[in-house]
This record gives sequence, structure tokens and C-alpha cells, in this order.
Amino acid sequence: MTSVEITYVGGPTAVIAIGGLRLLTDPTFDAPGEYPLGSRKLVKTTGPALPAEKIGPVDAVLLSHDQHPDNLDASGRGYLRSAPVTLSTASAYERIGAPVRALGPWESAELARPDGGSLRVTAVPAQHGPDGSLPLVGEVTGFVLSGEGLPKVYVSGDNASLDVVREIADREGPFEVAVLFAGAARTPLVPDAPLTLTSKDAARAAEILGAVRVVPLHFEHWGHFTQDGSTLTKAFAQAGLTDRLRLLEPGASVKVP
Repeated sequence: MTSVEITYVGGPTAVIAIGGLRLLTDPTFDAPGEYPLGSRKLVKTTGPALPAEKIGPVDAVLLSHDQHPDNLDASGRGYLRSAPVTLSTASAYERIGAPVRALGPWESAELARPDGGSLRVTAVPAQHGPDGSLPLVGEVTGFVLSGEGLPKVYVSGDNASLDVVREIADREGPFEVAVLFAGAARTPLVPDAPLTLTSKDAARAAEILGAVRVVPLHFEHWGHFTQDGSTLTKAFAQAGLTDRLRLLEPGASVKVP
């Protein structure tokens, strides 16, 4: 089985190289600063380790959602215009149009691999907050990457629900690699519950998914995250899963599993 190489750009943005293809998650390349979101604002504290022009060509963008600037910013929107295809939600297609291709939950797209095979990208559910938060936060998706001779990879997107993780594990698991958006994000929009996985829930998700390796994204570089790399390290240690966790410095890469 071949490996997967993940390069951490910053925030929710990473390059996933698998099966001879390069995929980019949630493009965010804007500088630090305040970013309006309705009557609120999100504060970006650190810019990307790699600018958009250093990413190089990709075969597809995996966009969990388009409605929040910490997942798709102005520079990221510009980047989409150069990408062959962007796989995302029906809501994102309605707002952006081409090159977005909408995938509903459990729908798949096949990407041709250089070796003549294909990489299957399956959209999977994601719940961006507690039960009932969908009308407030909007539609979000995660992704499963699979193919003959390839590790199976789960990319969570902004999901906060372990029930969703269990559903995905039951239908698609086990996984060699889990790319988990963490950080326990909180905003005044949903003040009483996190909008993404807590560190403890990220460790529990790793167990549920049977993930051999876990690469966290979207747990730093924005002011609305309430947990970080240190809490992830502690939570995985307490769960006896230290060997599964791969925390990356911005700009660094890792080959997994």
C-alpha cells in the first residue's frame, strides 16, 4: 500500500498527495487580521506558511464549506479559479458556481490517477456544531478518499459530532489516516457548545475510526479556537494514542501511515 503525504499550510489548509494526485483542503491564504462574518468578526492571528503561488498545481480542491472566511477566504476564492475542480456542498455550488461540483452526502467523484486507476472522493456528513445548529452555521461536508492500493483517508471538515463520526466509521471505516479539524471553535453565534471537535473528542474519533494516524488541522491561527496543539497532545496521551498523533508545524510535511 502506498503512503499519503500531507503538507500543512495553516488553519484548515493542507495539500494531500495520494495516488499520484494532489488535493488541497479549504484554501485560506489571506494575511492575519479581522474578517467580518455578518454582524460578527473572526480574527486571524497567523498567515499561511506557504502562499498560494507556492502550492503548485493541484488536481482538486476539497472545500468543506464556503460561507466562513476561516475556511475559504478572498485569496482562496481566487485560487479556486485555477483549480480543475472543487468538490463541495450544494450550497457552495449555488453561491459560487463553476468550478464547484456539488456532492451530496455519500455521493462520490472519481479522479483519474496517473497509473490508470482512480481515486474515489466520497462526500460524508459533517455537523458544524451541536444538534440543531444547521440553520445558524450552514451546510458543511467531509470527505473520504479511497482507491485500489491506497490508504483510506477521512477528512472531517468542520465537524463537532461523534455520532457523525460513528456513522462514517460504520459505513466507510476503518481508516489508515484521519485528518481531523479540531480546536473546539466557539463563537457568539452558538455560545454554549463547540463548533468543531474538542481535543478529547478528536482522540475518541481516532478510536472510533480505527485510524492508524491522525493529522489535525484547523486548531490554531484563529482567535475563536479554544484548544490547541498542547491540548491535543494531552488528550491523545490520556487516551493512550500518542503513537497515532502527527502534529505538524506550518509548512512541514509527513508521510503516513
